[in-house]
Amino acid sequence: MTQATSLSAARLAGLVDGFDRSPAYVGLADALRELIGDGRIGYGTRLPSERDLTEALGVSRTTVTRAYAVLRDSAYAEARQGAGTFTRLPGGRTRALDRALWPSDVGNGVIDLVCAAATAPPGIAAVYAEAAADLPAHLGGHGYFPAGMPDLQAAIAAAYDARGLPTAPEQVIVTPGALAATAVVGAALAGPRDKVLVESPTYPNAVRALRAGGGRIAAIPLDPSGWDLDAVDAALARHAPRLVHVMPDFHNPTGLVLSERERASYGRMLARHGATAVVDEAHHLLGLDDLDSTAATTPFAAHAKDAICVGSASKSVWGGLRMGWIRAPHALVDRLTRARVGLDLGVPVLEQLVLTRLLQGDLDGVVRTQRERLREQRDALAGALTERLPDWTFRMPAGGMALWCRLPVAAATALSIEAERHGVLLAPGPSFAPEGGLDRYVRLPYAVAAPLLVEAVDRIADAWAVVGAGGARPTGGTAPVLVA
Repeated sequence: MTQATSLSAARLAGLVDGFDRSPAYVGLADALRELIGDGRIGYGTRLPSERDLTEALGVSRTTVTRAYAVLRDSAYAEARQGAGTFTRLPGGRTRALDRALWPSDVGNGVIDLVCAAATAPPGIAAVYAEAAADLPAHLGGHGYFPAGMPDLQAAIAAAYDARGLPTAPEQVIVTPGALAATAVVGAALAGPRDKVLVESPTYPNAVRALRAGGGRIAAIPLDPSGWDLDAVDAALARHAPRLVHVMPDFHNPTGLVLSERERASYGRMLARHGATAVVDEAHHLLGLDDLDSTAATTPFAAHAKDAICVGSASKSVWGGLRMGWIRAPHALVDRLTRARVGLDLGVPVLEQLVLTRLLQGDLDGVVRTQRERLREQRDALAGALTERLPDWTFRMPAGGMALWCRLPVAAATALSIEAERHGVLLAPGPSFAPEGGLDRYVRLPYAVAAPLLVEAVDRIADAWAVVGAGGARPTGGTAPVLVA
């Protein structure tokens, strides 16, 4: 493990800039707890001295002293005699982890590079509080919205309009996440006699969700450099699928983007073969190279009129906001809604109010903050890999949440086993291969803070040295569940 890091007073003052000063010590403590809780101030970081922070913020010494006391009392910090004040979290480093997602023998200090999901951006707690204030107005009703609350449907439809895909509110079905939306589509449209084409590699949970109605899966190989549309056309002719799952925007796990010309060509192929696209748009807002643009291409559905779009707030905002949606052609809405009722009866009202506020407010600002963080973390991960593992290759993605790394030899599974012994959890390539293979690849998300990513690469390099020396054992702990 690396030594504890320190945070300068000037840096911390910039992070808490604009905190509520009524009263100031409470606002400062709240701002610090949010920064510690979402990982922008890392676990075990030494905070500035009270004197230095007082000067940097231009507040009274009492304000900082009382704010630090609140942090200690709420278990977000601890004082170490003669060393200073260090950040911590209630319940320890693993307080936020569902044990179903981690091997049973994993302890503190393990770095999770399985889950490609970032912490919440600043200000989300305040949006929840504002939404909670709106909640009483809805308590007089039954609270069930199988298609979604009307204001939220309208806000999602307006977002599609702004992207160049005219959408009516009644074309939107709100779901508890994109995965639930995908399961609804699979249950409604792909029965046991129907083929469903998916890409390989692809997000494995989407494959399972598409099987909800009994559909049979077939895979289209996706080259690390992009889509082979001739191969796609051949697969469409061979399999005659009912559905085709496509991730055209910062594909998970490769980070690839389907160009405008390719979208148009793909759409024509689907029409020719009578197949319906299920378009996973969970990452479409996560462009990292141009922070002034949230989307470089038009929605895939603009080129395929029968396409069904599946969207989510989990990647662009926060995974804890379990909000997704389906944008479907008018003719399919009733069928999809009926299938949805067989799986769940709607999303909690509070979460719908939160997303409505975000969509009607400063969602662009929230997403930009996420993208800035992800870009910094992507660059840190890429730099560390280039330095420590120069024989690994990857294409720098323009967006998304992960690097798709090619190993010199097919040993990703062995590496994931050995890396766990070095304190890093990895998702090897076969996890993303619906029909097997891809053991020469590993997905490395850059969703955690940059210093942790650098430390993770150091550990992975040590594990890779063991694998290369033939020292990796064939069995290991229970594999973590891949959720994102």
